[in-house]
Amino acid sequence: MARSSRKASLQKLKEVLLKRRDALRQALAGDLSSLKELRGQPGGDTLDAALDSAHDEINSQLAEMESRELTRIEEALERMRNGTYGICKITGKPIPLARLQALPYATTRVDAQRALERAGAGGFGAPDFGSLSDADIDIDPATLSELELA
Repeated sequence: MARSSRKASLQKLKEVLLKRRDALRQALAGDLSSLKELRGQPGGDTLDAALDSAHDEINSQLAEMESRELTRIEEALERMRNGTYGICKITGKPIPLARLQALPYATTRVDAQRALERAGAGGFGAPDFGSLSDADIDIDPATLSELELA
């Protein structure tokens, strides 16, 4: 019974992924066409050029994020096709449905992802801001009040 429930939930997640993929494709196609339209128009003064440049940069960053998400969705759909969707790449155990519902293209269980983050990517340890306390920071109160006045 639980197996068929998981299968039905995975089918719903596939539908969510397909809808999100299509929406991202449309958004990216729109972003690219609007950038082409902007480049074809004659420029205004320096302020207009600066605003256009900032707008282009924001659109570019959004398109990059959407493109990365689209790639992850495509990979998740491929895992669905080959039967490995919902299986943690690190532990080989099933990824809980709650995690997949929150992040449909997740490739790891939460515990495995945390262990990976603790180990650090590329050999660099991730900073542990949780271990800092006020006692670890030595700030002279007079200096702090001077900074607040500046």
